[in-house]
Amino acid sequence: MQASASNGRVMYRGTGRRKTSVARVRLVPGTGNLTINGREGADYLQGNPAYLAAARVPLETLGLEGEYDVLVSVNGGGLTGQAESIRLGVARALCQIAPENRKPLKVEGFLTRDPRAKERKKYGLKKARKAPQFSKR
Repeated sequence: MQASASNGRVMYRGTGRRKTSVARVRLVPGTGNLTINGREGADYLQGNPAYLAAARVPLETLGLEGEYDVLVSVNGGGLTGQAESIRLGVARALCQIAPENRKPLKVEGFLTRDPRAKERKKYGLKKARKAPQFSKR
């Protein structure tokens, strides 16, 4: 995907997914602000340092912490899934900036989508695999 320019500003896009969370990430040159669904990143992720670190770690890996503002639209899932989907979206957007960014991000595992999701419930069972209690009589 090419970088898009709106209002004369260069913008890089990336989409991240994890479980049922989908994050649409835009990187624009700026001061390093993280905005999620129109709110400050620390406010949205409830100040949890692990979630904030997950969202920012691709930028830190490449040494671009204060270079880009991260604008995120995320929905679905919980905070853990959302934070990790943001991480994947940021990493994919950084790959658009320069092709040489791909290698260090790939080595760290930031370009791999975590495919684990909740298994669907089957009929005749209480959950995906849990069967009702067996009664001999």
